Order: sequence, then structure tokens, then C-alpha cells
Amino acid sequence: MISRKSISISILRSIACSLLLFCTLTIAAQRPQGNSQPQHLSKDEQLRLRMKAIDDSIPWWRGFEIKADIVGPIQHAVSSYGQYEVGVRFNLKDKYFPVVELGYGSADENNVTTLTHYKTSAPYGKIGIDFNMMKNKHDIYRLYGGVRYAYTNFKFDIDHPDVIDPVWGDKGPFTLHDVKAYYHWMEAVFGVDAKIVGPVHLGWTVRYMRRLFYDDGDFGNSWYVPGYGKQGGSHIWGTFEVLFEF
Repeated sequence: MISRKSISISILRSIACSLLLFCTLTIAAQRPQGNSQPQHLSKDEQLRLRMKAIDDSIPWWRGFEIKADIVGPIQHAVSSYGQYEVGVRFNLKDKYFPVVELGYGSADENNVTTLTHYKTSAPYGKIGIDFNMMKNKHDIYRLYGGVRYAYTNFKFDIDHPDVIDPVWGDKGPFTLHDVKAYYHWMEAVFGVDAKIVGPVHLGWTVRYMRRLFYDDGDFGNSWYVPGYGKQGGSHIWGTFEVLFEF
């Protein structure tokens, strides 16, 4: 005959086994499944969430680039005017790129038709920002849109032989030296660049330049403006750049 003590021990064992099984099932049910992405999200939404997770892990400061344009020196070598331009572009989270560009422009033009000689040279500066328009901001290829504010202060010389005096009718040389002038202008910039090898990037930009405020002096338009190009209300210019990323 089974004693009461044996029955009590059996009941306690059954209760303990039941509690253990219940706890095990509860813990297993609370564990995440192998796929962490919610099953009801579309592929585009899941991709967006993954890109956001990558973006959140990227620090704000991503380094800087030193760049130089090679179109200006080539133009200077094959024509009577041109400029040398370098710049620094700062990388903030692969999205925003504040830019500082400095250059030196010069012209030494002899017009064979009007027999006028024009000469000038001066530094210029630009400041602005580029925005990375790629969907994947952290790719080695970048598509930019940006703006620049630019300024130069310069002097120019004009020499022309044998100008007829309108009052006396005599001929004499026409000479203007150290005429002071300045230009303010804006640039709308569109460009691309790509990583070639290591820190080396290559890229190009197209720029729409619009004159804002200016003073050509007291004797008419200046023929060439350092950094802006030939005088006028607006024009389009391009650059081809070599960049080193740090």
C-alpha cells in the first residue's frame, strides 16, 4: 500500500515538471525570429530601414578633400586668359559638403581688330556648399548640386594707339592704367565625382554664373574678370577636377 508521503512527493514532482515546461515554452516564444525585419514590410521599406541604420552609424565628420581644376590652366595655355583654382571641401556625414575655393585669374589680350591691349590679374575667392543627391550617400560615386558666392577685387590696364581727339582732331595714344573694379557673383553648380584609386577622385562640374553687384570703373566694361571670365550678366562655365580625399 502506497504511503501518503510517497503520494505527496509524486505530486510535488509533477508540479515542478509542469512549471519548468511552462517557463521553457514562454522563453522560446519571446525569442526573436531569424529575420529581424518585419514580414509585413515591402522590400523597398526594408531597404530604407537598412539604409537608415547604416546612415545612423556614420559619424558627422567624414574628413575633407583637396581639389584642383585643370581646365583653367589649359585655357590659360591656349588663349590670352585663364585661371588657376584650388579648393577644400569638407565632408559632413557624406551628405553636406561646405566648400572654399581660391584662385588667381589673369588676362593679356591684344585685339587685332580694335588694336586694344587689355591686361589684368588678381586673386578671387568662393564659398558655398554642395549636397550629395545620390540615394546611397555612402557610395564611391557622388552626384552633387550646390551653390557658390564669389568675389574679386582687381585692377586693369587698357592701351590703344592713335585715338582721334573729338575736339581738336589730333591723334594721340589712349591709355588707362590701374583702373579699379570689383565683381560679386553667384554660381549654381552641378557635378559628379568618383573614386579612382586610394584617396584619388576625379570629377567635373557645370556652373551657371550670375553677376550680382559690380563696378567696372569709370570707363566702361572690363574685358575679363578674374574667376568670372569675360564680362557679362551671366554665362556657363565648366571644370574638371582632381581630388585627394583625407
